[in-house]
Amino acid sequence: MIHPVILSGGSGTRLWPMSRALYPKQLLSLHGRGSLLQQTVRRVAERARFGPPLLVANEEHRFIIAEQLREIAVAPRALLLEPVGRNTAPAACVAALSLAETEPDALMLLMPSDHTVGDVEAFAGAIERAATAAQAGALVSFGIAPQRAETGYGYIRRGSELDAAEGVFAVADFVEKPGPEQAQAYVVSGEHSWNSGIFLFPARVYLDELERLHPAMVAACRQALATAQRDSDFIRLGREAFSACAGDSIDYAVMERTRRAAVVPVSMGWSDVGSWDALWEMSPKDPSGNSIEGNVVAEETRNCYLRSEAGLVAAIGIEDLVVVKTADAVMVAPRNRTQEVKRLVARLVKDCREEADALPTVHRPWGTFTPLHNGQRVQVKHIMVKPGGKLSLQMHHHRAEHWVVVQGTAKIRRGAEEMMLSEDQSAYIPIGTAHRLENPGKIPLHLIEVQSGSYLGEDDIVRLEDSYGRS
Repeated sequence: MIHPVILSGGSGTRLWPMSRALYPKQLLSLHGRGSLLQQTVRRVAERARFGPPLLVANEEHRFIIAEQLREIAVAPRALLLEPVGRNTAPAACVAALSLAETEPDALMLLMPSDHTVGDVEAFAGAIERAATAAQAGALVSFGIAPQRAETGYGYIRRGSELDAAEGVFAVADFVEKPGPEQAQAYVVSGEHSWNSGIFLFPARVYLDELERLHPAMVAACRQALATAQRDSDFIRLGREAFSACAGDSIDYAVMERTRRAAVVPVSMGWSDVGSWDALWEMSPKDPSGNSIEGNVVAEETRNCYLRSEAGLVAAIGIEDLVVVKTADAVMVAPRNRTQEVKRLVARLVKDCREEADALPTVHRPWGTFTPLHNGQRVQVKHIMVKPGGKLSLQMHHHRAEHWVVVQGTAKIRRGAEEMMLSEDQSAYIPIGTAHRLENPGKIPLHLIEVQSGSYLGEDDIVRLEDSYGRS
């Protein structure tokens, strides 16, 4: 049995404006069926060799991830929540410690949640080859056959083939992101592979090597797991202990310093979807070389990536550009400079722009809300509550609310009163009145909320009771 460990802590800043801190790229449907996270889970969930996936994720994304797993009918072994990001080495450490509690020699297949694999059968074959070496104590990485002289990836130079592990090689050298000439030499040599960031190793061996090289990191992770809080379907790692843990990648912390490193070269249609240009490379194109998604009209346009998530994008006479439009932002860049989009995001963060963090539609465990209007003493939102969803029992000190049901059935508690509303009916919630909104039906509940008052911020919510542990 191989235990998939899926890391979902990244922010995907180079795919802004679709990828945001509160809704990063692994949660988006960018290429193929479902989100990148769902595709990663499906890659192993449908094969008997694999156990239920263990996920290590950002605490902010917990309800979205849980909902996406529910959508594909996958029950995780555990969902470990990081209070802060500490890179891949500590994330793998807490996963290994969790697995080792019941199975010390468990084989871990460590996968980022935001990569794509076009040839799943080649991926499965590579795992079988790697498993033979991992069972013998190797820490196995997966090296991707390079398609071009890529300067954005690290490289692995392979050494001699391991005994009794056909297709698995000792690692001769890990190489950082090279310059163009060096990258071209690596491709020509035939000895180098792209470093995919996917690993297979025994939990015990990884912990032993990490203990030898970074004992303080292992101690902090043990303490974070020991002080973790179990909350519904989640395990919240101890904040104090995990925050004190040093951050580092698996490559730097272990793989570049261990004698147990091995590599399986494989060609499996892999991409880390690291930029809009990478997405253009892997997407279907029209006869002019354009990749088009959504409501787009293009004339005399060549080799562009054009995407609209809201409204029309119209282009004429442009070449080699990326244009991405969301409901609140438009990003335009030359295709060969899309790796630099993270500089834009850094600028937005510095300027405290809300577009850096959240999409206009905000996700909650019960559903979503989308602001429609924000004016003087008034705010209008579109609220969607999933079947069975229930907002917290709450009150506001500074605002009143008026709810109009557009579709579905609403169960409303207002003070000591309970009522059921259907389409075109409405309810008024006075300032200071305890209230709760619930969807008892089998279809999504849609309503318009009009807020009025002296202060309309989201922090004017006093939660009296909550089904999701937020009160």
